[in-house]
Amino acid sequence: MSKAAKPAANAAEEMPFEEAMKKLETIVEAMEAGDLPLETMLARYEEGVKLARHCQARLEEAEVKIQQLERNAAGELALKPLDPAGAVE
Repeated sequence: MSKAAKPAANAAEEMPFEEAMKKLETIVEAMEAGDLPLETMLARYEEGVKLARHCQARLEEAEVKIQQLERNAAGELALKPLDPAGAVE
């Protein structure tokens, strides 16, 4: 992996979900247009896969948080502690 590829990977990991989705949609549109050279198409495909994985991970994290919500004695929603035995990594 080149040194230039590492910052891009880190940028994707820190990118907000909505921004990653917009970028992924832009990549898909460009690829569907069919006007890109093969090398550019492959680079966009790789970037798209990274963005899709990032978005999937963010969705899974949100799902876990939603599943962990419970009402406390005052009737307020609160996160209950994650059971380490049931944690998925």
